[in-house]
Amino acid sequence: MYISLGKEKNVNTDDIIAIFDLDITSQSHLTRKFLRSAEKEGNVVNTADDIPKSFALCREDGKNIVYLSQMATSTLVKRIL
Repeated sequence: MYISLGKEKNVNTDDIIAIFDLDITSQSHLTRKFLRSAEKEGNVVNTADDIPKSFALCREDGKNIVYLSQMATSTLVKRIL
C-alpha cells in the first residue's frame, strides 16, 4: 500500500522505517546530526509546502531517505492503518 506524504509524493508503506514528530525529535542533538548528514548526502526530500511537522525515514534502493512532511505524525500513522 502507498501513502501520500505531500506534494504528490507517495511512498510504499513497506519502505517506511519510522515516522517522527519534527518538533520533538529535533530537540536531540543526535537527530539534528542525523538530519544534517542525510541532507549533506542528498537524502532529504522536502514534501512540505509550509514548515514541516514530521519526517518519515524510508529505506529505498538500499539507502535511507528522509521525507519532510507538513502533516502531523498522527495523520500519517492513520493513513497507514
